[in-house]
Amino acid sequence: MTTVLKLDDTPYRSPAAAPARPLIELRNVTKRYRSRQGMMQALRPLDFDIREREFVSIVGPSGCGKSTLLKMVAGLEPISSGSMTLSGHAIRGPQKNVGIVFQSAVLLAWRNVLDNILLQAEMRHMPRRDARDKAKRLIEMAGLVGFEDKYPWQLSGGMQQRVSICRALLHEPSVLLMDEPFGALDAMTRESMNMELQRIWLDSKKTVLLITHSIPEAVFLSDRVLVMSERPGGIAAIYDIDLPRPRPLEVMATPAFLHYTKTIRAHFNAQGSLDDH
Repeated sequence: MTTVLKLDDTPYRSPAAAPARPLIELRNVTKRYRSRQGMMQALRPLDFDIREREFVSIVGPSGCGKSTLLKMVAGLEPISSGSMTLSGHAIRGPQKNVGIVFQSAVLLAWRNVLDNILLQAEMRHMPRRDARDKAKRLIEMAGLVGFEDKYPWQLSGGMQQRVSICRALLHEPSVLLMDEPFGALDAMTRESMNMELQRIWLDSKKTVLLITHSIPEAVFLSDRVLVMSERPGGIAAIYDIDLPRPRPLEVMATPAFLHYTKTIRAHFNAQGSLDDH
């Protein structure tokens, strides 16, 4: 189900044309785990697409299966039934064409910024010179010029996550998967990182799937927001976010933005489960 919100009966239309074609497709995808009590249903049948160059966020209560879904897209968790494809190919096992950013930046303390980014190249056996050139371009894109020789302990939490994003993009994946990447940051830094992520996404033209507990963050960043229900997790609603891009932080004070967040939050109020929304 796709729900397009309206304000005063006037639909908000995106100024950009819709992305070309589905890059990720899920058809009746479920996830079950075996436990001492027997088989446990973690995810109900999921059916949705993510299109090329689209920014999609998933919000839902804790334990609904958001992170499990992300791992399934990455090929780190097998699906139990249904079909899931990336670029038309079935997802079976870890995918080479994705980059992953976790809540923690997971940087190696003994490596500087440049070498932490180049860890991706070493793991994937990329040509060293080509990888260094790409790393330097990513450093410039992420606003890290001048910090190439700094170590993680010399960086703020937001800067560490920028390094993590650069590392995830080094091998030029089609999809960037992000699991609550700014959850540990303070509110001011998180807003700043939302602006940075929007800029990086617009520059890199990657497809992004973001897991977040923040409804304002999801609305600010996304083309679409998928709302998940409590476990066993399912798709309760999909909202098209028709706000012009690039979006300044001031958009959060507009009636349209507030209407989106209020409507999405109502799902969690109805379920009686509201985390850090």
